Amino acid sequence: MSVKAVVFDYGGVICFNPTLKAEREVARLSGLPLNTLRKLNRKYRSEYDRGIYDTREYFKFILSAGGTFPDDSGLEIIAQTEMDCYRHLNPDTIQLMRDLKAAGFSLGVFSNMPHDFLAWVRKSIPAIAEADFGVFSCEHNLIKPEKAIYLKLKELSGHEFDEIVFFDDRPDNIAMAKKLGICGFVWEGPQAARETLRKLDREFEIL
Repeated sequence: MSVKAVVFDYGGVICFNPTLKAEREVARLSGLPLNTLRKLNRKYRSEYDRGIYDTREYFKFILSAGGTFPDDSGLEIIAQTEMDCYRHLNPDTIQLMRDLKAAGFSLGVFSNMPHDFLAWVRKSIPAIAEADFGVFSCEHNLIKPEKAIYLKLKELSGHEFDEIVFFDDRPDNIAMAKKLGICGFVWEGPQAARETLRKLDREFEIL
């Protein structure tokens, strides 16, 4: 294959997943048991990632569904604490992204992400600000693994599906990518990604 672009998910790939300690702190602030908060997140998170809610609105909605009603200052603390969970970057992934861009490959980010966190990402992470393209769920009211957002990836990247390599930590997102002809891999870490790319195409031997 002739690879033109390498694309990365954000959560669990560019950043580390939240620790159990961090999740427990959000739950403590919310006044809900951790398992209850997780269930509410699983049920409603897609609407948050679509951009329907900002972080404070989202937590006001799901916490009220769980029977707790923090005031505005409490919601602000919960919102900031939750976003902090996703601010711990994997330096080896960042280095891989920089190496790919320096080698001349088109670099992309493809992530389910709400508006206010995306604003922080673009301002604070040079490797993302410098990417050649980004496809973020909140800007299109679409989420992975819906087919329509992959079509947005094709449109905004300027590449055909079979010219794209995509890394994501969720198997269902990779399953849809493969169905459409994208060369997708479930994320196993930056070193494994380097080895995968080298095996995939001789052009990656520089990595």
